[in-house]
Amino acid sequence: MSDDNVIEIINFRKVFRIGFFMRKVEAVRRVSLEVRRGEIFGLLGPNGAGKTTTLKAMMSLIRVDEGEIRILGKKVPDRSIYRDVGFLPENPYFYDYLKPLEFLNYQGALYGLAGRERARRARRILELVGLKGSEKLPLRKFSKGMLQRIGLGQALIGEPKLLVLDEPMSGLDPIGRKEVRDLLLSLKEKGVTILFSSHILSDVEMICDRVAIMNKGLVTVTGDLQSLLRLDAKRTTLEVENIDDGTLARMKALSYASRSIGRSVFFDVEGEDRKKEALDALLGSGATIVSVVPHRETLEDIFFRNALSSDAG
Repeated sequence: MSDDNVIEIINFRKVFRIGFFMRKVEAVRRVSLEVRRGEIFGLLGPNGAGKTTTLKAMMSLIRVDEGEIRILGKKVPDRSIYRDVGFLPENPYFYDYLKPLEFLNYQGALYGLAGRERARRARRILELVGLKGSEKLPLRKFSKGMLQRIGLGQALIGEPKLLVLDEPMSGLDPIGRKEVRDLLLSLKEKGVTILFSSHILSDVEMICDRVAIMNKGLVTVTGDLQSLLRLDAKRTTLEVENIDDGTLARMKALSYASRSIGRSVFFDVEGEDRKKEALDALLGSGATIVSVVPHRETLEDIFFRNALSSDAG
């Protein structure tokens, strides 16, 4: 295992047997991934892609059928790995009669922390995840977003080197999502490596160094965001005024999609060559170019492009 890698997944395969006839379902098919030390890595994919199965195998919650998973230089299921790992599952269950400090103290005890240190960390983490002031409220009265925050808190009680989070933004409002993003970035600055799965592509695009997209048990694309996101404009919107009917008809005949809003006509143009041709034609006709707005590729474009290509295959 490379010293630069905190996680190495090599040809991981998982098969479940379901139904009365124990039919085989291949949930993950020969997945290989690397997560580097000190980075935030995003694992994306639609429901049923194999993300949660992969994370559960990493945490030894399910058995690896084929292949190998190594975390912090040790092969799963070595129990000593998990002293340095914090984990938040997709659907965590809590003892709902406990109050947040009681719950965090209990989690600290499982890590073997001394009583005074447990109490210190619990109070600090409660403030860190935005739950200060909720000390007297039992967990059964917590909202979905508050439960997600306390779940993140229990993952941090052991001051882990690696944080593995399954849908950590689930149930959070926009303010809560921003606070969690800021928290993850601050943990990265302290040297914590973070792997999380998410359906919220904008959050992934904001904070991740690298991503992998899974679909139907396969990794369809992986890499750093700067390389994956195409820097050239894929589509450009031209806003035009003072265009005559003849020019408008010629533009439509050349397959430039258009729409009118008030005095302005908007043309959607694909590619750099088509943009230059459209601008030359419009300027030559005497039309006024109000704006030229490039639309660059987003993580959502990559996600859907790979999902569709995987479906076609």
